[in-house]
Amino acid sequence: MISQENKDGWRNPWFLGMVGVVVTAVLVNFVLIGYALHGRSTLVDYQYNTRDRKSDTETIGNIQAQKALAWKFTLKLPKTVVLGTPASYEIDVDDRLGAPVSGEMEVVAYRASNANKDFLIPFTQVSSGKYQGYISFPLKGYWELHMRVTRGNDVFDAESSKVLVSETGAAN
Repeated sequence: MISQENKDGWRNPWFLGMVGVVVTAVLVNFVLIGYALHGRSTLVDYQYNTRDRKSDTETIGNIQAQKALAWKFTLKLPKTVVLGTPASYEIDVDDRLGAPVSGEMEVVAYRASNANKDFLIPFTQVSSGKYQGYISFPLKGYWELHMRVTRGNDVFDAESSKVLVSETGAAN
């Protein structure tokens, strides 16, 4: 019989289970709120309001300059990309008429989930319009390559599709 004097109801396994679920949910919420308040996301640049801040006219000018140049990048990836193993990357750059573009190239390896591990690699020009560099990725996962070629006052930027870096030699 259920009554106010019956203390056995507080020892019921169903009641204790429900209390345990509620307490666990509250604790998990506090932990997640703590991470949200004190953890810093690496998907947003922390200096977004001051770094590379450009006016609208400057941004539009850069976009128009990229369209006017219309250079084409061809990236030759290795068959497999293994964590910590240097691999050769070749990039061909041609102008809108198909003529090779000679200049200086740098490539930034970008990983969205950990900005502290992004790094810059200068590529060497091996012949007219052909660049080569060796990249060794410090973390497994998906990376993007942001390429920039500079020829005099002309600067052209391009991005690669995602590159999968694995721990073993499995094919991408």
